[in-house]
Amino acid sequence: MNYKFTSRNEIDTMELAQNLESEKFPNMVICLDGELGSGKTVFVKGFASALGINDNITSPTFNLVKEYISGELPLFHMDMYRVEENDNNIGIEDYFIRNGVTIIEWSELISNLLPEERLDIKIKVIDENTRVLVLEPHGTIYEEICSSVL
Repeated sequence: MNYKFTSRNEIDTMELAQNLESEKFPNMVICLDGELGSGKTVFVKGFASALGINDNITSPTFNLVKEYISGELPLFHMDMYRVEENDNNIGIEDYFIRNGVTIIEWSELISNLLPEERLDIKIKVIDENTRVLVLEPHGTIYEEICSSVL
């Protein structure tokens, strides 16, 4: 089952991320997909803020992974935009079991490397401010999270 959330501005997107953060658990994986400028990094900023991370959150486009360890749980923020489609040699799977939260931007580019249980969020741009976020849980725990948050 998919869940839809309409965001009218960046604050709405950040609040959804903060609500999902309240349900966090070690080894949680969230996959974000959407066109450039759709709000993927805004979502990560909201999640990081709720984790208690005060660092400046920027997209790790040229690093692939940024690690933030100052919050309640480590946050592993990934951006696969510059990765070759279905590249099997980037070694990100280790992050999925490091007892933190992994959030992956442009996850569709590494779909073959993603864990079976995860939360996919597709962000669709409606207009300058409005976005529709479609949440697709994979696994019982993600289904329960979506059910309780939305």
